[in-house]
Amino acid sequence: MSWGEIRGHDQVVDQFRRAIASNRLASTFLFIGPPGIGKRTFAHRLAKAMLCESSRSDILEPCGHCSACQQVDARTHPDLEVVSKPKDRSTIPVELFIGDLDHRMREGLCFRMSMKANRGGYKIGIIEDADFLRQEGANCLLKTLEEPPPRTLLILIGTSEQRQLPTIRSRSQIIRFRPLDESLVADLLIEHEMIGDQRQAARLAALSGGSLQRALELDQAALDEFRQSLLDQLSLADWDAVKFVKEVGTFIDGAGKEASAKRERFLQAIDLAGEFYRQMMRSCSGVPIEGDRPMHQAVAAALNAWPGDAETAAACLERCLDAQNQVQASANQATLLACWLDDLATITRSASPLAPT
Repeated sequence: MSWGEIRGHDQVVDQFRRAIASNRLASTFLFIGPPGIGKRTFAHRLAKAMLCESSRSDILEPCGHCSACQQVDARTHPDLEVVSKPKDRSTIPVELFIGDLDHRMREGLCFRMSMKANRGGYKIGIIEDADFLRQEGANCLLKTLEEPPPRTLLILIGTSEQRQLPTIRSRSQIIRFRPLDESLVADLLIEHEMIGDQRQAARLAALSGGSLQRALELDQAALDEFRQSLLDQLSLADWDAVKFVKEVGTFIDGAGKEASAKRERFLQAIDLAGEFYRQMMRSCSGVPIEGDRPMHQAVAAALNAWPGDAETAAACLERCLDAQNQVQASANQATLLACWLDDLATITRSASPLAPT
């Protein structure tokens, strides 16, 4: 895989090339940006380039054929450690950093990063789900972050600085990944045969916010129908809370019996609402909104129904971000759903002419 296949992040590639060429590569990086824009792929591509045995690390162009490159692709390279949140867990277990009770500090990422590289080059660790790193896990990483062994590189991947613990933020060099251009998202959907119709690809790209992952999530009839209903409700000055909670709850339950699937559906609903309030902020600030016709119509209806300013929309967006964190912390979904929608209604009514004086 060449860097040309990881599109939209050329500036980040150049940044790493300059750092390596000048021998000023930091030991810990925090990759920040929306999900589905290539941060994880970039991290593994960087590891492959630095561990390649047939190419100089400063040019960051792996040959793709040596045993090291093949092992990185297969996730079997002895000098590459990868930690991800298990699908059935809401956080990254501390055991993945320091081993279980019977093998404390004899297994896990921290133990392996402290050892010399098997092949004499770099020792590289990638934490793919840093948003789900909790205090206990961060504490295990402190020694690695504060006193990194020579020729080690640790990469943490998250969606925002605010979701990271202070101990992590303060000890990492932050690399911000920009959302992909709308046209690029549409091209990637077609090129990788994820979507077969050019018109549908363009429509999904317009709704994606620069995220390939979100574009694919939106390519669902049930989600598309729910989005329209959600926008219709949020654009009102007031709504029937009981009915709205039931409607959103039905959408979440449609994911099936698995708790993890329901959690993802809940996050989708919150994300859709958050995008509405983000566009409201743009409109209230005099900035042209982004999105398709339903989004434009919803924002126009909302501006007519509740004349709250950008701060009102920002307060609603902040509540959505809080709700996302609460979902990921395994809060009771039924209780959280009712509280979240009630809070949004309260914020909206407080800025509406319909609110009591």
